[in-house]
Amino acid sequence: MQTPEIVPEFLAPLENHTVIQGRDAVFTCVVNHLQSYKVAWIKSDSRAILAIHTHLVAHNPRLAVTHNGHNAWKLMISNVQLNDSGTYMCQVNTEPMLSLMGHMDVVVPPDIIDNTSDGLVAHEGGNIRLRCDATGLPEPNVTWKREDGRSIVLREAGQKKNVDKYDVKTLELNGVLRQEMGTYLCIASNGIPPTISKRYSVQVQFQPSIKATNHVVGAPVNKDVVLQCTVEASPQAMNTWLTDSGEKILPSDKYSWTDRPLNDYSWEMNLTIRALQKSDFRGYVCSSENALGKAEAAVHLQELRDVFPTTTTSVVQKPPQQPHNNDLRPGRKKISGNTNGKGNRGRKHEQSRHQHQPSHPNSNADGDEDEPDLDVGLVPSIATQTIGQKGQRFSTERSLEHTEISIPSLWIPVDNSGQIPTSVGTYGWLFILLVRLVL
Repeated sequence: MQTPEIVPEFLAPLENHTVIQGRDAVFTCVVNHLQSYKVAWIKSDSRAILAIHTHLVAHNPRLAVTHNGHNAWKLMISNVQLNDSGTYMCQVNTEPMLSLMGHMDVVVPPDIIDNTSDGLVAHEGGNIRLRCDATGLPEPNVTWKREDGRSIVLREAGQKKNVDKYDVKTLELNGVLRQEMGTYLCIASNGIPPTISKRYSVQVQFQPSIKATNHVVGAPVNKDVVLQCTVEASPQAMNTWLTDSGEKILPSDKYSWTDRPLNDYSWEMNLTIRALQKSDFRGYVCSSENALGKAEAAVHLQELRDVFPTTTTSVVQKPPQQPHNNDLRPGRKKISGNTNGKGNRGRKHEQSRHQHQPSHPNSNADGDEDEPDLDVGLVPSIATQTIGQKGQRFSTERSLEHTEISIPSLWIPVDNSGQIPTSVGTYGWLFILLVRLVL
């Protein structure tokens, strides 16, 4: 009796691959009971035989075949390219033929074609057109964003719209303003890493504009002072400081100046003048100039004088006053004796008459208006008088024989003639008058 022939069989299907261009791919074909039969690798779409058993047929240095000595045959493709995409077949030369097929897709990460867009520079109010072409498989999606995170301003048919991102290959910037200059990003992505981007620098040109932080600056002699201006210009301007006579100020031990950038088109100009002298109190000019124009701003430096210097004033004790004979305040002794020849009855009548008479805060018992009396204690005291309502005067006492009062200094601006300028204003005059009254 004849034994039936054992035929080869595949133990697993041939896998499918999606490979990024430039990477490697491996197909594995597992066959049992191969016996004397052979395994061949064929690219189905081109009918090209790549390898038979362990012998490489195709003249392609990126291809290789291996056998593990048992039942596994492998086709290895290194540095995969787009033309490697397609269907691959593992075939056994039996009758009829046995075969398995697997598919390989090659994908390509996005790439941006390195071309230079036209019109990256425009005058303020002009138009700029940015174009970004990207390649890849599948076809990439192109998105525009601003590098600083600000919105993209779109103007079309008289309408203005701000967007965070814009999906289009060509970006039209119409009527651009200085605030819209900066770096724009073209971002290309197709789901295959890595995502790629390219920077486009947009320049908006305009003539300088300049503004003084303070038009009038006051400072005392022998002090340092900083004068400040803010300038906007594109392209970047040449910034200088001048005196009011047109003399250019150069860096020295007396003067130093710096330009601090605020953004793509703004700078802060700072002029430091050290150890101020009388001759330094004058006008100064901050100037900015580029190819499109020139701008200037004036700053006047004036002296501050101490018109209320710190002084020490001595206040001497006021001699104690003798109490009036008819002082009826608590703690006073009433002077005894017959008044105007009257007896006790007369005194009682006099007291009764005074009790029914209207009192006045500044009147004594005799009806004469006079300053109020001061207590005479063991410690000498001084009195200070204050004007109250309706012309009333009242006194407070402090137990001091000798007091020194320190009057604080007050700086107010004065001009070269030593007069207070009219620029002090109404509130300034009220403040000075109040200080004079208090002191």
